Amino acid sequence: MKALPLAALLALAFSTAAHAQPAPSDRMETRIDNRQDRQETRTDRGIANGTVTAHEAARLEHQQAHIDRVENRALADGAIDRKEAVRMERMQDRANASIRHQKHDPQMRR
Repeated sequence: MKALPLAALLALAFSTAAHAQPAPSDRMETRIDNRQDRQETRTDRGIANGTVTAHEAARLEHQQAHIDRVENRALADGAIDRKEAVRMERMQDRANASIRHQKHDPQMRR
């Protein structure tokens, strides 16, 4: 007799957890936003320690602003679909490569 109530509690717990999951578009948006934040932090650190010049920083910030605009356009219909998410991820990959290149190139702030 105790097995039935325990099974019912477990079923209720799992069904509640399944409903608490965010929608896929929300997860994609969160992932994109978190990555944007990390990239901006990396750029800021490069500026602070002198590995990124003012001109390089302006170019990197312009690239990040473009990704933000694309994200806002994708969210205009209320959700980010898979195609839009893939496009933004590729843009972020390119931005990541740009940040790495600018931080490790021979130019230094004077």
